[in-house]
Amino acid sequence: MKIGNRDFDVNNHTYIMGILNVTPDSFSDGGSHNSVDKALKRTEQMISEGASIIDVGGESTRPNYTMISEDEEIERTAPVIEQIKQHFDIPVSIDTYKHRVAAAAAASGADMINDIWGLQYDSGEMAKLIADSGCTCCLMHNHRTTEYRHFMADMITQMKQMVSAALSAGIPQDKIVIDPGIGFGKTYEMNLSVLKHLDEVCRIGYPVLLGCSRKSVIGNTLHLPVSERVEGTAVTTVQAVLSGCAFVRVHDIKENERTIRMARAILEAE
Repeated sequence: MKIGNRDFDVNNHTYIMGILNVTPDSFSDGGSHNSVDKALKRTEQMISEGASIIDVGGESTRPNYTMISEDEEIERTAPVIEQIKQHFDIPVSIDTYKHRVAAAAAASGADMINDIWGLQYDSGEMAKLIADSGCTCCLMHNHRTTEYRHFMADMITQMKQMVSAALSAGIPQDKIVIDPGIGFGKTYEMNLSVLKHLDEVCRIGYPVLLGCSRKSVIGNTLHLPVSERVEGTAVTTVQAVLSGCAFVRVHDIKENERTIRMARAILEAE
């Protein structure tokens, strides 16, 4: 798979997508990188520690978040994306479900659109924008409630429908990544089930991104605050490697890069 100007061996490796929140209210690191200079310094650090993609987010999607206007989200993200592309040779993703924000990001140099609503938020505008832009997309499973008839089977079906909608909109097959959406439209128990059955998600046939970094499923399991969830995140990264996920989206780059290398060494041993 090609993202931007880089080739990714999605069948034999797990790559790191580094999280860059340029928001004042992210659940994990709000306000830490909400200026261009701070964002560039953090990007440089993440690249040095092993990130292969930088995911820029301008609106927090934590529980009970405050939705901001498209214009404000564009003002937060577009200048940062433009500067990252000027200073670093690395693919950049925009974390948004709004097609106007995605369009501004693509115009600023973004290579990937990471949509937490998997093309379900609007009436086809996001899908058309992705198809027209030539960007790679990451389509995340989301659900407006936590009610399902048969959770895993329903989720897999919905993810396949999400992919079908992308293909019907003209998005090329080799431009699609899927994400099971840990923490979105799922109970605590459902999140654990997704992690246990990641191999089923991988069998859908598209590169899988796991985004579990510091999330509440870890906090609720270990009874730890956000600042103490590195080890729990690393365990989910091991599960991602063993299940065949192509990407993990994480805050703590160095620790997860080492985790991936160790897990792959074990996996590839005779």
